[in-house]
Amino acid sequence: MRMITQQDERPKILIVDDEPTNLQILRQILHEDYRLLFARNGEKALEIAADEQPNLILLDVMMPGMTGLETCRHLKSAAPAQAIPVIFVTALSEVEEESAGFAAGAVDYITKPVSPPVVRARVRTHLSLVRADELKKTRLQIIQCLGRAAEYRDNETGLHVIRMSHYSRILALAAGFGTARADELFNAAPMHDIGKIGTPDAVLLKPGALDANEWSIMQRHVLMGAEILGEHDSQLLQMARRIALCHHEKYDGSGYPYRIAGDSIPIEARIVAIADVFDALTSVRPYKKAWPVDEAVALLQREKGKHFDPLLVDLFIEQLPAIIEIKELYAEVEPDTAGEDQHRT
Repeated sequence: MRMITQQDERPKILIVDDEPTNLQILRQILHEDYRLLFARNGEKALEIAADEQPNLILLDVMMPGMTGLETCRHLKSAAPAQAIPVIFVTALSEVEEESAGFAAGAVDYITKPVSPPVVRARVRTHLSLVRADELKKTRLQIIQCLGRAAEYRDNETGLHVIRMSHYSRILALAAGFGTARADELFNAAPMHDIGKIGTPDAVLLKPGALDANEWSIMQRHVLMGAEILGEHDSQLLQMARRIALCHHEKYDGSGYPYRIAGDSIPIEARIVAIADVFDALTSVRPYKKAWPVDEAVALLQREKGKHFDPLLVDLFIEQLPAIIEIKELYAEVEPDTAGEDQHRT
């Protein structure tokens, strides 16, 4: 009868100390809850960290040869080990020594002789932070994948969502967003057209202009996008929903779905509207050829105060060097197309 071996899913901790007694003490404190790896010098610690990718490293400072500080600096100098949190375990308690440790990349200090409750609490805290960070990264990756899934329906490579998300972040920073809020917009922007998942191919992929009935069907994608994203406590998903719902509203109130105008349109949606249209104009679509950048800029200027927030248009144009850099970095091969130069985003 074949036996299935259950994999040990406990977090891995690498303990580094040149004194066997110290290794044994930490082993006794942690072995029931964690998989433990051991090294007695910095060189071996670097080797194990690269091969095993532990979730956390407990690192002695005063070791012969490569010190803990030097080991930590090596760990933080290159992937993949640089993301592993390091806690120094040391008898040193001077402020200067602690400052040097944090400067080397450590996240915390535990002083010797160690207290078992303190060791367990510090390890548990930093592993929970690692898990929270991993969950955040995974959530963002899912959001980006869903955004690209929607875009693949009318864009062969899906690079549109990458470019327009970068454009949106650049414009947000120019408009006075802090870095954290601009990054949140960068991660929410890929979801702007998630509602296109529910748009029929006959409409979404039609070459040339849409008739009145087809435009009505196309416009429903903003409502479907808001419904897909739903109501959540997450600020990121709330922002994504506002963008999905309002990025086709126009500054003069002639947009859809609610014909709101001016500052009543969420600023994130006003930013994404410019980034989205600029990239749509300057990229090949099934129904149009790519416009030259100067022609796309001319359209943005003509639509100031009508389609677009005039202040945001001016800021976007001021950022054109950075915009063009992103456009070239994420360029895609442009196949021959035939169709009307209608921008349908």
